Amino acid sequence: MVTEKMIEGKFKEFTLTDGDLSVNVLEYGATIHNIFFMGIDCVAGYDNPMDFLTGGSFQGATVGRYANRIGGGKFSIGNDTYTLDINDHDFNCLHGGKTSFANQILKGEIISENSVKFTHFSKDGESGFPGNMEFSVIFTVKDNTLSLEYDGVADKDTVMNFTNHSYFTLGADTNKEILLSIKADKILPVDENLVPTGDLFDVSGTAFDFREAKKIGKDLFDNNELIVAAKGYDHCFVLDDKMEYKENVAIAKNLENGIIMKCHTDMPGVQLYTGNYLDEQNGKNGKGLYPYLAFCLETQLFPDTPNRPEFPSALVKKGEHFKTVTKYEFTL
Repeated sequence: MVTEKMIEGKFKEFTLTDGDLSVNVLEYGATIHNIFFMGIDCVAGYDNPMDFLTGGSFQGATVGRYANRIGGGKFSIGNDTYTLDINDHDFNCLHGGKTSFANQILKGEIISENSVKFTHFSKDGESGFPGNMEFSVIFTVKDNTLSLEYDGVADKDTVMNFTNHSYFTLGADTNKEILLSIKADKILPVDENLVPTGDLFDVSGTAFDFREAKKIGKDLFDNNELIVAAKGYDHCFVLDDKMEYKENVAIAKNLENGIIMKCHTDMPGVQLYTGNYLDEQNGKNGKGLYPYLAFCLETQLFPDTPNRPEFPSALVKKGEHFKTVTKYEFTL
């Protein structure tokens, strides 16, 4: 079942419900406001939908044109170099720059009893990216699973990388006690600007080894230089180098209430971010958004791929569609 309502005459909020799962999604940023499973809200954010307009941490937002960082705020396609917005570390273009989808109203339309489609037109040159681009993302709630189906097409050769930036709590007050596993043998090490160096780092025997489930807090403050520099986890875990659908790439569990979230995707990477820099006063239930409250599992192509030919390509040719899917399944 899907219902909709207008928020202060500005944008719509849709509620998608099936079984024990109910998801509230705003037209602003195609943003996830709440994910209720068994009556428990599983994401951080704000009680008031209008607060998403002024928030500074991409809470629940759909992110594009390019999720994560593009180092130096520039990249080239052929002989053409494109200069992007700089909005991170005074060096990077992060999550698509100033005109990120997270900051736009994406028109929502109910397309079935379980689905809402959000669409957006991004003009050639917005935040420096080439091509007029038509973007859509379909949110579907069915069988206690939230599915996100992304689609982008442009009239010039360009780069694309989409994700959702929900901060998952699974009902907990801190991410440190969440049990997490990630099917990744390697991560992408980063430099002082949190841009990948181009190397692959073997997780064996390190704080980044989540192949066997462990509490996020176990190695959250490890003395590994990559952990220290980021003040926690903010790293891309390498799932593979293919755009093939993979089940259970990450599984998280709140040990107190028993809620389990399974992540499935066709993307080659997933960014684990542990909310290291959260610092806002107007979170849900009268509480603030504070460091290590929640965690993100941002399925995506690798950061800085447009500048790294050795990574799986983010190049999308004129007129071609870039399609990808991620699912979050909730259970006990």
